[in-house]
Amino acid sequence: MSERRPQTWILTGSVENFRASRERGFDVVGLKERRRLMAQQIEPGDRIVFYVTRVQAFGAIARIVGELYEDREPVWPGKPGKRDDYPWRFAAEPELVLEEERFVAAEPLAARLEHVQKWPAEHWHLAFQGQLRAVSEHDAELVEGRMREAAAAAGERGAPAAA
Repeated sequence: MSERRPQTWILTGSVENFRASRERGFDVVGLKERRRLMAQQIEPGDRIVFYVTRVQAFGAIARIVGELYEDREPVWPGKPGKRDDYPWRFAAEPELVLEEERFVAAEPLAARLEHVQKWPAEHWHLAFQGQLRAVSEHDAELVEGRMREAAAAAGERGAPAAA
């Protein structure tokens, strides 16, 4: 492992893919075929924040605990008719997992997220298109803080509930 500071990444995916990860206990993170170069930048200790499309909210945080490997065994359903095995994978462990009704909406945070400032305010959601992006410490702390508040309000401990 290098001496760089751990990076936080936001991984965009469907609620169906989120549920598949939850069922496994967030023990693995998979990236799309075309994300190999980005996958090579992820290291053990980095954190993955799960952004769920359609509901436009943050649902979980996992820490990468293993090196990049390739595996094409189906885990996630992906988009109908557009099968992707998400072959670039990492062993992971959950840090914080919210129940779906406690997901943290992204829109109220958008104006304060540095990453989102690249887009016009009314098009903030474009900041979360594409599967993966690295974010600043500021953004990571803001999102994690809101997620921890949501977990505390629900009396959750941050660990995934038994499936």
